[in-house]
Amino acid sequence: MHVTFLGTSGAIPTTERNTSAVMLRREGQRFLLDAGEGTQRQMMRFGAGFDVSHVLVTHLHGDHVLGLPGLCQTWDFNERDAALAIHAPRGTRRSIEDLIGATGTDPSFPVRINEVGDGDVAVDGAGYEVRAFETDHRARSVGYALVEDERKGRFDRERAEELGVPVGPKFSRLHGGEPVELADGRTIRPEQVVGPPRPGRRVVYTGDTRPTAATVEAAEDADLLIHDATFGEDHADRAGPTGHSTARQAAEVGNRAGAKRLALTHVSSRYPVADPLAEQAAAVFDGDCFVPDDGHELDVPYPDADE
Repeated sequence: MHVTFLGTSGAIPTTERNTSAVMLRREGQRFLLDAGEGTQRQMMRFGAGFDVSHVLVTHLHGDHVLGLPGLCQTWDFNERDAALAIHAPRGTRRSIEDLIGATGTDPSFPVRINEVGDGDVAVDGAGYEVRAFETDHRARSVGYALVEDERKGRFDRERAEELGVPVGPKFSRLHGGEPVELADGRTIRPEQVVGPPRPGRRVVYTGDTRPTAATVEAAEDADLLIHDATFGEDHADRAGPTGHSTARQAAEVGNRAGAKRLALTHVSSRYPVADPLAEQAAAVFDGDCFVPDDGHELDVPYPDADE
């Protein structure tokens, strides 16, 4: 699983930070989280690829969606024929349709708009789900959590051989959860040679939001939490009224959730240097905390990768 931060600015872009967009790649499939103005150029600039199957929109403020018309037009010019799914908060379908049609043309490829609310499964994939959760902004809004299924436990080949299981198909059957009978009549059960199930990965993206209990629940034990951190403590009084979080509040949410890594995004243009935000969050957050620049890339390993 790989993440590319395409746009990390707040509502107003800067020369260093574009408006909101994150590319998430999993097993060759690309998910675009929000699409602020200029997103397609950022995709080109950072080599994120254009083969997007799902766009996950958190809310309809311009800094999160104004890149959609240009993207759809470019896909149309490039003769895309694969269907595109756009997931967005309930009650926003008509606005999304109007936005895409603002250029006066309809895409030649199928576009499906899927309205989602708290607890809905936006994408039901093979081995994973993308779930929507409630956020608290000044518009209809949701966040998204990509949650992988549990994986099979580790197969203990050495133990299997000690028990007399011959190398070959019986190994696969045991690892698949099926007991096998040996030549001497003994039955070997999967739990004798297969460890406990191993967790999959969890990546959570809030979009714009005040701190919420729903985010804490969605981000429980998350491998990566990407959270609104528009303001530092110097402008903390603006966070609540404008529907945003401070870096410190984002860190507190991350701690409550037990998240392993915290990425602070939607940085206000008031902060040409984001070091104070990172420092304020790091003073609170127990894990790895950072403010990504546009173009920042990272891999999300399995929780047991070091075992």
